[in-house]
Amino acid sequence: MKKTSIISSLIAALLLLPSSAKAQDDWNKLNPVTYAVTSLAIAPDARSAGLGDVGAATDPDVNSQYWNPAKYPFCISRAGVSLNYTPWLRQLVSDIDLANVTGYYRLGDYDALSGSLRYFSLGEVYTSNSSDADIIKPYEMALDVAYSRMLSETFSAAVGLRFIYSDLNTHDDEKHPGSAFAADLALYHNGYINLGNRESQLSWGLNISNIGSKISYDEGSTNEFIPTNMRLGMALLVPIDEYNTITFAADANKLLIPTMPTYKQYINQERTDLSDEEKQNAISSGSLSSEYHSWLVTGDGYNNISPISGIFKSFNDAPNGFKEELQEIQWSAGVEYAYNNQFFIRGGYHYEHPNKGNRKYFTVGAGFKMSSICIDAGYVISVAQSNPLDQTLRFSLSFDMDGLQDILGKRRR
Repeated sequence: MKKTSIISSLIAALLLLPSSAKAQDDWNKLNPVTYAVTSLAIAPDARSAGLGDVGAATDPDVNSQYWNPAKYPFCISRAGVSLNYTPWLRQLVSDIDLANVTGYYRLGDYDALSGSLRYFSLGEVYTSNSSDADIIKPYEMALDVAYSRMLSETFSAAVGLRFIYSDLNTHDDEKHPGSAFAADLALYHNGYINLGNRESQLSWGLNISNIGSKISYDEGSTNEFIPTNMRLGMALLVPIDEYNTITFAADANKLLIPTMPTYKQYINQERTDLSDEEKQNAISSGSLSSEYHSWLVTGDGYNNISPISGIFKSFNDAPNGFKEELQEIQWSAGVEYAYNNQFFIRGGYHYEHPNKGNRKYFTVGAGFKMSSICIDAGYVISVAQSNPLDQTLRFSLSFDMDGLQDILGKRRR
């Protein structure tokens, strides 16, 4: 579907948010952690989407690649493949979506290889200038592989590698496609505890993803962070009886990206040449905003922070101190009811502080699993108006390769 240049500019602005400098008079106002290749932060599968975007420690499944690849050695099936589809900004447009393919293969009793391909299409948009108009098709994609190994009967670890490519296709001679490389490190523990007379499964997981290079759209003049992220989660599966189980799960999620310094922070900390009165006048009038913008992208400013330094800096650099650091943590919680491991009902809630993006939403979902095929659906009900996934229905279709071999009668005996 073709869009006007206004919609094109809107979408480009969404993806280029990290490159837009912010001048703020009050550092308690909206100050989100910004980054490029925003599609990497979109949950790809419908199961976790129905659980409020929880997945670090939930039961292993074929879509664990995004949430925690260390879970794969605990999968029962030898191999699996999943197809996932997520519409985007459906309240405004009809041709922006995320497609994802994920698969894994267990090499033996302790090891597994996994991989995924995600493609985020921004549809067809018009671009125009004084002389002509053209249609562009911007997109982002990522290809990754991971190796996971069980280190004990209850503990596993994984490492992953990812190639990232972003082509905003603006037809601007100064803008070019950007690429980056990244790595993931993940841990998973799956144990059991007794709750009354029930043996329940208690799991925890940690996934640090997208540890890698920055990405540039102008051949290195400006380098932007990719969404390096730390996800820590726990899950408790409680059997009700022989056929019924219920799982409670929660994740805490923090971007390991330094917070962009505010205009007020720049004036107070960097402009030591100004008197206190001159600083107050500059803050109230915004008279040095152009210098602030230039400082952000010069070698001495925000642009000069390396990805590894940014990870450590992200824990103590919020303008409003520790209180604001806590605001940067996103919280997710979900509940899943399962009948005979075939029929599933899910619900969840995701919270992001108003100063850091204000994405607050409830989720509901359901799933149906046969011997070799699982169909999942998830739906988002936003509490705040800032969520591009509001009232969005998402789908996943998963294939258990062992089950397919049984059906086809081709499993080796």
